[in-house]
Amino acid sequence: MIQFERLGYFLPQGFLFSNVNLQINKGDKVGLVGKNGAGKSTLLRILSGSVKPSDGQVHQAKSLKLGFLTQDIQIDSDKSVYDFLFYSNEPLNDIRERLDHINNELTIRTDYEAESYLTLLDELSELNHRFQVLEGYQWEEKIKATLEGLGFSDLDQQKLIAQCSGGWKMRAELARILVNTPDILLLDEPTNHLDILSISWLEQYLQRFEGAVILISHDRLFLDNVSTRTLEISRQQIFDFPYAYSKYKELRAEEMERLEQAKKQQDKDIKHAEELIEKFRAKKNKAAFAQSLIKKLDKTERISVEKDQVAKLKLRFPLAVQPGKWVLELNQLGKSYDERCLFKEVSITIGRGEKIALLGPNGVGKSTLLKAIMSNINHDGEVTLGHNVQISYFAQDQAEKLDPKLSIFDTVDLIAKGDLRKDLRSILGAFLFSGEDIDKKVGVLSGGERTRLALCCLLLSPSNFLILDEPTNHLDLQSKEVLKEALVHYEGTFIIVSHDREFVDGLSNRIWDIENQGVKIHHFSLKEYLGYKTQKKPTDSALIPIKEIKKDKPAEVPSKPKIDKAQQKTEREIQQIEQQIDQQEKALSEIEIELGNIDYEDKHHYNAVLNRYEQAKAQVEQLYKKWEEKSANL
Repeated sequence: MIQFERLGYFLPQGFLFSNVNLQINKGDKVGLVGKNGAGKSTLLRILSGSVKPSDGQVHQAKSLKLGFLTQDIQIDSDKSVYDFLFYSNEPLNDIRERLDHINNELTIRTDYEAESYLTLLDELSELNHRFQVLEGYQWEEKIKATLEGLGFSDLDQQKLIAQCSGGWKMRAELARILVNTPDILLLDEPTNHLDILSISWLEQYLQRFEGAVILISHDRLFLDNVSTRTLEISRQQIFDFPYAYSKYKELRAEEMERLEQAKKQQDKDIKHAEELIEKFRAKKNKAAFAQSLIKKLDKTERISVEKDQVAKLKLRFPLAVQPGKWVLELNQLGKSYDERCLFKEVSITIGRGEKIALLGPNGVGKSTLLKAIMSNINHDGEVTLGHNVQISYFAQDQAEKLDPKLSIFDTVDLIAKGDLRKDLRSILGAFLFSGEDIDKKVGVLSGGERTRLALCCLLLSPSNFLILDEPTNHLDLQSKEVLKEALVHYEGTFIIVSHDREFVDGLSNRIWDIENQGVKIHHFSLKEYLGYKTQKKPTDSALIPIKEIKKDKPAEVPSKPKIDKAQQKTEREIQQIEQQIDQQEKALSEIEIELGNIDYEDKHHYNAVLNRYEQAKAQVEQLYKKWEEKSANL
């Protein structure tokens, strides 16, 4: 599909990459990785044709259709979200317009035997055939399924593009690209503004996508689930690995270890040669020997190893004083905007040491709940902090609160205490600030750089209760590993909102889910939670492959169905199982409430209640399995 021939791109500070020869084939799912500034986005722009390479060529067929999602999209449209997609396919628009014209002509003309009339009929038939080949009759279904999969409700789909936030515009642009089924997808951080369920949907879409995909992502799990090949831009080269990200990372680490050993040996040999040159170059009978050593050194290709200081860095959140047994109590908490109620009558007590992941689709009120807890907005009900509780809060707009006049180093230097002050440069390096960067003023930083600096400041602030709203946005994979490691070892309590599944997985011991205007507490793992959420809508059209959707086609129903005794018996059994499921789910809810109010210091009691919960959950799952078997038989 695409072939690179001696491809290179030059900047004033040197080549990002040069002399690159490789090929992208149909069906390839490629993860493009490398440090920030390595040239990943530049390579996608070269492929899209929006940037010209400095050297070499990109060969591709003229008929190749590209779909390119950038991080800096600009959408100027007065259409609704739905219409933005509906009118995005020019060939379908042209056929639709011509069909309307012909149909109008046929209704007003009466010269049925005329040659021009017959020609119109022939053209009508041809256009209908082309419309069918281009899947025009499934066009509306494709749009609906794609928008639903990416989190647009029916109401959202009718909203004007101009009224959408930047994140929702990005979703609309991604939907537009997907429904037009290009031959190759170029995706630069496609999960940045998606929630967990939408990311899962996009994964499934890309897995069954028949064309090629080249994607940049800082979501490790997303890369692993989608990609089967990894291209790494490093040291002005592009290395090609026929593996998904995690396997590539493992093999790359082994290769780097071998490279480091080879470099040590080479450095040793070079040092020895230099010593011999110094020793013999002044002696007449050894001068020729010294000159041959000098020539040999000049021809030696020096091994370079890219240092990875971040991977070795171990950071910990400093803990302030120990709080009491409970750190937060919510009593009848609620919040509404105009006529829209986000949540109401939320009453929860958080015990010391709880690790909570607040999950759910965008727009349900996760950030609003955190703002209510922080009393940053007016709300119904009461929020009470426990004894000695000290909160560190990371809001999505935290970056805007930094002093633009201070340098990066001065910003963290004002916050750091104790032993952490000795490692400030390494800590800044973990958040991609190194060398002369640390002297930059905050005012000249990009939005992403400010966000990373704000998170770095949070890491240096003593607390015993962390509230983090999307802390992984704009962090690369290594920086996220540093942050996750710090949270895993944090001795305090935290509530975290994040759509990065790999980051959240194994981090929390509670999941809060804003559902039906309330907060439901789950003691699931993340995988169980995602399974639970997707099972709730087993017929969701957004989760079914597009070609299988037949929404508008009515089912064929026999006029006089014959119900035999075996069928009646199965129906009664299904009703009984449904009643048992209802009873068991009520019991499960009661145990969840008990777990929510338990004293976590009493390990024996906690484990006993947790065992009851697991048994009840297993019974519910078994009942659902029986229900599915009976329903299938019916």
